Amino acid sequence: MTDRTEFAEVEAALNARGFTRVRFELEKIESLLDLLGSPQRAYPSIHLTGTNGKTSTARMIDSLLRAFGLHTGRYTSPHLETVRERISLDGEPVSEERFAGTYREVAPLAELVDQRSAEPLTYFDLTTALAFATFADAPVDVAVVEVGLGGAEDATNVIQAGVAVITPIGLDHTEWLGDTIEDIALHKAGIIHPGATVIAAAQEEEAARPILERCAEVGATVAREGAEFGVLRRAVAVGGQVLTIQGLGGVYEEIFLPLHGAHQAQNAAVALAAVEAFLGAGAKRQLDIEAVREGFAATSSPGRLEKVRNAPTVLLDGAHNPHGMAATVTALQEEFAFSKLVGVLAVLGDKDAAGLLELLEPVLDSLVVTRNSSPRAMPVDELAELAREVFGPERVQVSEEMPDAIEAAVAEAESDVPGELAGVGVLITGSVVTVADARRLLKR
Repeated sequence: MTDRTEFAEVEAALNARGFTRVRFELEKIESLLDLLGSPQRAYPSIHLTGTNGKTSTARMIDSLLRAFGLHTGRYTSPHLETVRERISLDGEPVSEERFAGTYREVAPLAELVDQRSAEPLTYFDLTTALAFATFADAPVDVAVVEVGLGGAEDATNVIQAGVAVITPIGLDHTEWLGDTIEDIALHKAGIIHPGATVIAAAQEEEAARPILERCAEVGATVAREGAEFGVLRRAVAVGGQVLTIQGLGGVYEEIFLPLHGAHQAQNAAVALAAVEAFLGAGAKRQLDIEAVREGFAATSSPGRLEKVRNAPTVLLDGAHNPHGMAATVTALQEEFAFSKLVGVLAVLGDKDAAGLLELLEPVLDSLVVTRNSSPRAMPVDELAELAREVFGPERVQVSEEMPDAIEAAVAEAESDVPGELAGVGVLITGSVVTVADARRLLKR
């Protein structure tokens, strides 16, 4: 059997567990990891939760740690093109051969756990176990682990990390985490364990309170953006921005970050503080500035205002809730000078589509609504109705399929524009699934 065929069979077996099935219980993943010899205990971890910015921050932390010579494992979700993206070693997705090989070792033990339970392990349980086993086998010096959903009862919360990172918290996944920011923060604060160092991005008061209460309850140390660390200055630069960051160990100047937006600058400050905490920097010790610059300069974050075409410029952005879309819109206004910008929007049915549309309306000249490949995608007619209420009927087009939507948006962007197309753009957004679909089409 070829590696390609074997990997395809592994993917199919994972998908059969239900890609979107959610179960909040740690007992089964703990049983599986016990059978595997507790691979998550073989290395220290940095654990990340929050509503927006987790993956970008995780990628920055990973890049910084590698700049200091450490071997890293990184576990993030969801993926854009292949499940292998979820499990990275030294910044690169694991190979098909390695992924399939680890699955062969884990699958028989997963079946044992399934046989003892009323419900089988989830897709996310399995990929989490695969990640931890991969990192132990590599071996890595440190794992950077992003929660899947929430925190306290997320499958990743078996690691009990020494450094816990909490990015900005907003309303999302309310059907599982609660319909207030305080409820959501309570879930997410569950990744804070006794003795941990907590790096917390600036939060609304109702999110900050549960975090601080959890820190006091378990004896964790907290460093807060705006008090112990933060962005001092930022300037737009070609291909990104230049930052001055107040870290836990001092001021870090002239940091080039090849990502756009104030939200990515905030993520950078959080990432730097997390790495400082992990490496033991503080009031009397600052990290080497050249290594910090190298780590940030090497950072990428696919699907976050990612440019995939020129003339017209085509940007992909995975913003899928109002909190994330507000950051995207601010970055568009501050860092891009489009004379004409057309949007392509496809969202999942459980998202606040009206909230996304209201944020996009001031920055888009027109909009093409469509659907993505998720079985949970909002029907096109329903999204179109909401879009017409916000944009007006004359500014909204409807395409049932993503390829047609992108083609219509590009044609609309190029119409009635004299001369160069340098100031013309298309923004494809609304969901990570939307970005993944568009990426597959545009990168062919």
